[in-house]
Amino acid sequence: MITQYVEELPPGKTTPDFTRKPIALTIQEGKLAIFKAVVNGDPAPEVTWGRNKGELSDSDKYKTRFDERNQEYILEMPNVSSEQADTYKCLAINPFGKAVCTATLNVIEVGFKKRAPAPKNDPEEFRKMLKKTVVKRKQKQWKEGEIDPRFWEVLLSANKIDYEHICLKYGVTDFRWMLKTLNQMKMEREAEQSKYVEKIHSMKQIEVKTDGRAKFELDMKMKDPSSKISLFKDGEMLDYGDGTDDSKKHNMQKFGETYLFSIKDLGPEDAGLYQVDVEEANMFSTALSLPDVEFDSTLKDTTVVQGRDAMFKCALSVPVPKITWCTNDVSVEHGDKYDITVSENKQVHKLSVKNCKPEDKGVYSAIVGLKSSHGILVVDDPGVHFLSGLSNTTANVGESAELSCNLSIEDSAGMWYKDGKKLESKDGITLVKDGAHHKLIIRTCQDTDSGTYKFEAEGRKSEATLTIEDPPRIDAEALGKFSEPVIVKAGENASFKVQFSGKDPIKIQWFQEDEELLEGHGVKIEKSSTHSRLRLAKCQRRDTGDIKIKIRNEFDSVEATSKLIVLAFAGPPAPPKIVSAYKDCINLTWLPPSNTGGGSIVGYNVEKRKKGSNFWSQVNPKDEPIRDKKFPVKDVIEGAEYEFRVSAMNTCGPGEPSVPSECVFARDPKKPPGKVKDLRLTASSYTTLSLSWTKPTEVKGVEDEAKEYCLEIRPTDQLEWSRCHTNAVIQTSFTVMGLKSMATYWVRVTATNEGGEGLPQALDNYITAMPPPVIPKFTDSKMKNFMVVKAGNTVRVSVSFEACPLPDITWLKDGFPVAKHVTITDLEKGSQLFIHTSELSDTGIYAVTVKNVVGQDTFTIEIRVTDDPRPPGPVELEQNVQGTVTVTWAPSPDEKQDDRLHYMVLKRDSIKQTWRTVVDRLFNNKFTVVNILPGREYNFRVFAKNDISISEPSVSPVWGTTKKREKFTCDLPVSKTLDFQTAPKFIVPLKLHMAPLGYECYMSCAVRGNPSPHVTWYRNHVSLNTNPNYYITNVCGVCSMLILRVGPQDIGEYMVVADSPLGRAECSTKLTVRE
Repeated sequence: MITQYVEELPPGKTTPDFTRKPIALTIQEGKLAIFKAVVNGDPAPEVTWGRNKGELSDSDKYKTRFDERNQEYILEMPNVSSEQADTYKCLAINPFGKAVCTATLNVIEVGFKKRAPAPKNDPEEFRKMLKKTVVKRKQKQWKEGEIDPRFWEVLLSANKIDYEHICLKYGVTDFRWMLKTLNQMKMEREAEQSKYVEKIHSMKQIEVKTDGRAKFELDMKMKDPSSKISLFKDGEMLDYGDGTDDSKKHNMQKFGETYLFSIKDLGPEDAGLYQVDVEEANMFSTALSLPDVEFDSTLKDTTVVQGRDAMFKCALSVPVPKITWCTNDVSVEHGDKYDITVSENKQVHKLSVKNCKPEDKGVYSAIVGLKSSHGILVVDDPGVHFLSGLSNTTANVGESAELSCNLSIEDSAGMWYKDGKKLESKDGITLVKDGAHHKLIIRTCQDTDSGTYKFEAEGRKSEATLTIEDPPRIDAEALGKFSEPVIVKAGENASFKVQFSGKDPIKIQWFQEDEELLEGHGVKIEKSSTHSRLRLAKCQRRDTGDIKIKIRNEFDSVEATSKLIVLAFAGPPAPPKIVSAYKDCINLTWLPPSNTGGGSIVGYNVEKRKKGSNFWSQVNPKDEPIRDKKFPVKDVIEGAEYEFRVSAMNTCGPGEPSVPSECVFARDPKKPPGKVKDLRLTASSYTTLSLSWTKPTEVKGVEDEAKEYCLEIRPTDQLEWSRCHTNAVIQTSFTVMGLKSMATYWVRVTATNEGGEGLPQALDNYITAMPPPVIPKFTDSKMKNFMVVKAGNTVRVSVSFEACPLPDITWLKDGFPVAKHVTITDLEKGSQLFIHTSELSDTGIYAVTVKNVVGQDTFTIEIRVTDDPRPPGPVELEQNVQGTVTVTWAPSPDEKQDDRLHYMVLKRDSIKQTWRTVVDRLFNNKFTVVNILPGREYNFRVFAKNDISISEPSVSPVWGTTKKREKFTCDLPVSKTLDFQTAPKFIVPLKLHMAPLGYECYMSCAVRGNPSPHVTWYRNHVSLNTNPNYYITNVCGVCSMLILRVGPQDIGEYMVVADSPLGRAECSTKLTVRE
């Protein structure tokens, strides 16, 4: 982000900007973490570093410096620790503005740390020792906008009553989607749990108790009692005791199948998500919330009369959705006995104890966070009182009604009143006293029985209202008659009638298959106060279904259901099957039709025809349908080929005939064929096997000719054979598809004909699903065996090979495994080595070995990572022989690190005034130059060179002598001052780009101008100069931008704007992303 302090910048002045931003790091604990940034601006900005969660004042942990050679501002953190994981900021400030850039440091913790034992009398030191563990539970990463994975962990172990509270806490509003997803996740979780436990139940969420401890429990029946039980907090494993050691903060106690977990000495740092795992499976998750809250008003002691309700109330300093209520240190929940309510602002919480009894007395507590409040409940017994009073009651006309109450004393008598008039047991009213239980019973209610009823006993009163309703009713006889199905043939009319009673006004609705019927289009409805009739005209088969009437008034509704059955012709049965065939009889069987037309099947007709004929003739007499589902056809001619079909008959007549059967000859059965011959494997791949064989020999009277073949395979680790095809195999070859790569199979082939199956013929050995073996061999003859890369650039080495079976691929660097920052990607016919940001330490000889069971091959490549060389040291000149000069210089600082670094020496004399190369590829620091002429002055330059670049020169002092010459004068023309200032102009524009999804994209252009213009990149008119997802550089007018991983969000128009006091220039392009 760039902030400009002034509205208009002075000519030639700019605000700070980042030429190269620090890159986010993920580094192992104990390593050196480095952030680098390159900043420009006029005047030069002042650069400082900071972090979000702390200071950088500790010089042992944080070191800042400026690399003059590379113009880099550097922040170093040697021996980095997990506490230093944070978001770091680089700030560049000058008088005209400031620029801010951030980068994230992630630290990977490795292994358990050994700590010195803390003294037993120093609990703080012991608490520090237990503060952190580095064993972490695998947790799902989540991005901004997604639901926190802890939501599902808590929900999977929560009671249904808490679903709404949990959803509100995590901001989930789509409850239908939540329940659907939760059911699926529960099935997956139960499948994982079933590996280690037989049963898990009685899970109680974590609660803070009055003794200051937090506890939760669950019941598990373990399959293996020795299975490891792990306790995690926010994904980190906790060390726990068994409850016998007072120094342990976390404990687990086992009582039979019950596992009780507790946390002592609670503090704010104990809040978080606690999880119990058995081996690798999660069993229970519960969240402990410890809000920073105070009681604005505490619980008060309460005295209540037995049978009445008691109320406890407290007010909190901040809103809390739910708190824990306890009675005598036992938590209570909302239900029949206790009513828990919360005010709209979530600050006032109430607990109501209903119908208090002597056993309800005791200490009641409200617990929230680390705070608690207590109140005492006292229950008094005042004498005669109502344990339960009268309740408002509703009854229907003609039905009985009952009002009842309970007194605290059985000896007390009472009186009943209706609307102020005393009642007695007469005129259909019965008064009953059963100890302390008093009842008023009205046998047959009428409208006049509605009113207010009261019961009095020794000055105590209880009142209730009796309401008499007259809802719609259908008597049993009418309902039974209506429920009988109405059966009609297709095209006929159907009628339904039902009688009812009830108070007007009454609304009547008719439904067919839950869809309301309205008058019109063949539907007629008659309505009256006592009955209704439905008429359906010209019914069709599709009208078959449930017919329902719904009757309702102001009191209630009643429904009745009947069924309409519309009969039609039966559908076709399944094609008949040939059971057996002889020269004088063919036996058939068939299955009934799936569509009976709505009625019962009364019989079947069988027809036959000769193959090739279009004429069907009925086999059975026309007036004698076949009752059974099988029939012997005897009217056949020996040697003729027939096919058959069947039609079903119901009350509407014969239906549509079936599909014809298979053709069959009227002749005696054949003998099964023999074994196939010469079964062999002709080809194979990772998923297919190709087989061929020879037809079995025909032996008259023993083995007849084979017509078809059946191929079966069996994996070597199984016992059952499975067929490889669905259709008959007629040829003597077949390719088996869909095999598992490198799996082994047994194969057999069986010949068949009309007489049955012959004996199977199997291969002598099992077959492996793989192509013919191929010795590993590298196939790309153009692969280079030497590569030079500039430090910081990407290294990518790809190799192609052929091998079968699939080989093992191993990459080594100088004989050792490659470093962790090197990414290896293996493919079926190739492999790739990738280094995102190369370092000098990546230099070496890399070898890739491709090996399988039949051989191996190795390819080596030397990768040299280097950087621009630094110039040599001071140059000295010395003359040892007349006409020669010995040039010596101090070596370049890079000479020790790069064995391919060499030197080049150039000279220039005072006569020719041009630089000429004296020597190149010199690997020492001394060289004697010959042909040094007297009277001339000589200058020498020494350059350091490596495989990628050349350094700045080191310049020698002037060497030579001067001659005395006559004075020479020359009148030079007057020179004119040239103005080299130019407005910005793009000399190389941006090109259109189309990048694959997930790959990098590199854009570049060139701009010139004097003074150098300020360059800004835009995407869709939004500046990208401060966006850490884009790596932007500007070197000598070449402006470039790198997108490391292209995604849909990067699609759009990109524009580069160059500004200077002399003008402004723009250049744009578009980026598209292909899937």
